[in-house]
Amino acid sequence: MSAINSIAVNARHIRANLGNVEVLHAISVVFPVGRWTSIVGPNGAGKSTLLKVLANLLSHHGEVVLLGQPAATLRDRDRAQQLSWLGQNESSADDLTAYDVAMLGRLPHQPWLAPPSDADHAAVERALRATHAWDWRERALGQLSGGERQRVLLARALATEAQVLLMDEPLANLDPPHQTDWLLMVRELVAGGKTVISVLHEISFALHADDMVIMAGGRVAYQGACGDAATHRALERVFDRRIAVYPLAGQWVALPHTGPVAHNP
Repeated sequence: MSAINSIAVNARHIRANLGNVEVLHAISVVFPVGRWTSIVGPNGAGKSTLLKVLANLLSHHGEVVLLGQPAATLRDRDRAQQLSWLGQNESSADDLTAYDVAMLGRLPHQPWLAPPSDADHAAVERALRATHAWDWRERALGQLSGGERQRVLLARALATEAQVLLMDEPLANLDPPHQTDWLLMVRELVAGGKTVISVLHEISFALHADDMVIMAGGRVAYQGACGDAATHRALERVFDRRIAVYPLAGQWVALPHTGPVAHNP
């Protein structure tokens, strides 16, 4: 695989404002193909803003290259086929059924005003089953709990079957078993060649990713593999050493730090 083909998303010198305030300061960051990258950092670090820029949902300066092509040159339909988005506090019409909401993820693949194809229906079923939402596919979104709605919206993102998935706080409203289901699902997506980029507040879940982008003050403070000691040290620094990363049962976890700082070797 060439160096270019091994990059899913390449953000170059990104600047972005919210109102009159610049919140991303000339960020350059690369996200490899077929890997899961978690974006973490303190509140106000610019994590969600960066994800919106990658999804072309926020005006910005600089360039985003998606699967080797400048994202700004892609038609909306082509971009939507290649890149799927799940944002925070996503909404949809409460009277739509869970099935119909998931079917919205197939719109980039459908000709204008054409009915869903067999392939569309198959993709929606796979997505709803993957998020454990199939059993209430005929229920209206307004009848679902917060966690159930989140699983339907996740199914909508999966139904697109895009190569790159951007997820902003995907674990919101999910109980621990379904958070674990999400983690396993992401690992399956990556094993199948997909690229996942997620913003997470749950640092211990974020440490399950392949790579981590650590942000602070609208800049990238560090990027590295989640298993590297240097990544753990950078993570502890950006949170003012109020957390510490420890090995536990063969994985890394971030715990509140209340005593002398324990450095990883």
